[in-house]
Amino acid sequence: MLLRAGLVIDTEPAPVVRRDTDVLIEDGKIVAVGRDLGVTDAEVIDASDRIVLPGFVDTHRHLWQVALRGSAVDMDLGGYLQRVLGEHGARYRPEDVAAGNFAGALECLDAGITTVQDYSHVQQGIEHADAAMDALESSGIRAVFGYGQSPLTGARVDPAGMRHVVDRVSGRVTAALAAIGPSYAPLDVVRADWQLAASLGLPIVLHVGSGPVALEPLALLKAEGLLRSDVLYVHGNSLADSELKLVAESGAAVSITPAVEARMEIGGPMAGRLRAAGVTTGLGIDVVTTAPSDMFSAMHSILALGYQTLSAADALQMATLEGARALGLTDQIGSLRPGKQADIILLRASDINLIGGSQDPIGTVVTAAHPGNIDTVLVAGQPVKRNGHLLAPGLPAVLDAVRRTVEHLAA
Repeated sequence: MLLRAGLVIDTEPAPVVRRDTDVLIEDGKIVAVGRDLGVTDAEVIDASDRIVLPGFVDTHRHLWQVALRGSAVDMDLGGYLQRVLGEHGARYRPEDVAAGNFAGALECLDAGITTVQDYSHVQQGIEHADAAMDALESSGIRAVFGYGQSPLTGARVDPAGMRHVVDRVSGRVTAALAAIGPSYAPLDVVRADWQLAASLGLPIVLHVGSGPVALEPLALLKAEGLLRSDVLYVHGNSLADSELKLVAESGAAVSITPAVEARMEIGGPMAGRLRAAGVTTGLGIDVVTTAPSDMFSAMHSILALGYQTLSAADALQMATLEGARALGLTDQIGSLRPGKQADIILLRASDINLIGGSQDPIGTVVTAAHPGNIDTVLVAGQPVKRNGHLLAPGLPAVLDAVRRTVEHLAA
């Protein structure tokens, strides 16, 4: 496949605009980026009025919550935990998890998110895990499936369930251990989770803050010899600068979800602090119960909350290459470097809200674009959206399944 003469925005090593540029894809990977590529035997997509950029990387989302959309907009974190996890999460059947994950993954693809870290803390057994993973695999998205327990349980990750997940990962879906972590679980649970992750060679993802269990969770991990580079900490708004320094020194990363953090009053904006501390920072959506589901909205939020400490290029970097780095996937995704997976999105530059944006295409994409501008989405070179429409023949059945979940929860 040849994307011909597009306005290409690449992100490695930093966001840059290349006009009238071709992108050549073969066997699911990017093989060349340049002007007037001499190719005669490829399917050609005219990208002359398109903005071409890497697919977005959502570093933190609870996909299963699609059927609860908008239900916690006016709640703080405590209210969200009680309503969504306490009242609803405990009632989720495997088929509800499958419906939420499938619909959530398709919603990501529709919005140009080609990779998502799914923190699945609704797990109640192997059937729930299989339902979540089946949905991810069927959707066509690239995913890091985080298998874990509800933080309300205070429990360690089930070893048998985690091993089952590891045994069945394949293709575009990989696994991570979704720990409750030292901020919310006792030390013996933390030790057990870290040991399990090490024994299975898994990265760890966890929510983090100052308390309620450990006021200095990173210092505790350091004292226990548990600091690791392959850890993705989520939020961290209440952490002291000394804690952020430990994240940076360990080589780990942080995922921030600016809209949810602001709405739930989790703490002050994090992007500027993390950048000052030298911490790899990815963007996430978190929960559709409270915030918009697309990365354009997340980039809008981060600029609005970042004042002049962040540029549009910074926001785009967090939504792509830095997100890939946070997930340990920079060798595969996050930019248009030849050799990487062809996870690519094309926006219609001629749409009314993007017209006139050629002077600063990066600023235009970050501040003005929305999912409705997306014409084409490729994952590993395979179209999952073309001409503005999802290529998901099972979409009506998925929507019906979500409706059944809504009815089940309302019964």
